[in-house]
Amino acid sequence: MATKKLYENFSKSLMDEVQKWGGMKQTGVSLRYMLDFGSVPSDRNLIIAAQFLHKELPIRIARRAIELDSLPYGLSQKPAVLKVRDWYLDSFRDLRSFPEIKDMSDERDFTQMIKLIKVRHNNVVPTMALGVKQLKKGLEDEGLDEIHQFLDRFYMSRIGIRMLIGQHVAVHDPNPPPNCIGYIHAKMSPMQVAKDASEDARSVCLREYGTAPDINIYGDPTFTFPYVPTHLHMMVFELVKNSLRAVQERYMDSDKVPPPIRIIVADGAEDVTIKVSDEGGGIARSGLPKIFTYLYSTANNPLYEQSNLGAVDMVTMAGYGYGLPISRLYARYFGGDLQIISMEGYGTDAYLHLSRLGDSQEPLP
Repeated sequence: MATKKLYENFSKSLMDEVQKWGGMKQTGVSLRYMLDFGSVPSDRNLIIAAQFLHKELPIRIARRAIELDSLPYGLSQKPAVLKVRDWYLDSFRDLRSFPEIKDMSDERDFTQMIKLIKVRHNNVVPTMALGVKQLKKGLEDEGLDEIHQFLDRFYMSRIGIRMLIGQHVAVHDPNPPPNCIGYIHAKMSPMQVAKDASEDARSVCLREYGTAPDINIYGDPTFTFPYVPTHLHMMVFELVKNSLRAVQERYMDSDKVPPPIRIIVADGAEDVTIKVSDEGGGIARSGLPKIFTYLYSTANNPLYEQSNLGAVDMVTMAGYGYGLPISRLYARYFGGDLQIISMEGYGTDAYLHLSRLGDSQEPLP
């Protein structure tokens, strides 16, 4: 009955429109295109960008709403998933009921509206995690593969939607930081971002354990390339946090000084690669395929302990098993990748590859 009740919020004509828009073709955008287009935020360019989003966002959102409604194993009926689906349908309705964008006044109103849409979807990841958790309790491993593929598509699409909205909103900043074009930093120093992310991860480790291993970073501090610093920060933070926890727990009861985490930043012709190495004991080979599956975490699950969704925001050393798979999606979003190589009994190396060419199209699930 729950689905029926929720459906009544949405008219049949809206659901028909969702189906229609969900069948339209998506249009991918490259990092380079966002950079070039956003570097001249003239009224004309802002209106063109808003008109593009006015057509593109409903297509992407409709596709996800349809998929949220047709998930296997009864996942679509879980209260948390119904909640997420309703957010997507509300956002679709807001976008479709917005009139054609003809001038800067329309553009400003549209920008305000998509800003609110982005806020509405802030808690999608923990809410979906809760829905999958509710399901996982009664599901064997076989079923998780299909769910995992859905989550990869779903979260990849979410990264794209949030990047497009965030970029459009950010290019309106009248006083942007130097070299910043919306979310993109034209001269980002990967060394600096890695340093900031490492310090943040280390302070979480200190808060949780009272001590933390050292972190050494090697690379050319003058090297820069265009990328999205918030994306890189999130990925490096996640990798370093995992390494700190592994080393900390391995040396907790030892008299030895815990070995430092080593971060190496290398700038190649095609890729910038960041390697995070630890001596935290490694991962068993049988466990390696699991590390990129959602809800695989060796730590206690914060979602079990607090089922109210507001409480999931606080960063802990070990999350609800989403850090690595989502970091890999962020890397792949702009043509990069994330690989983990481990030596059980010694430690783990994570290789984060970032494409420095910036011309690969967004993956469009």
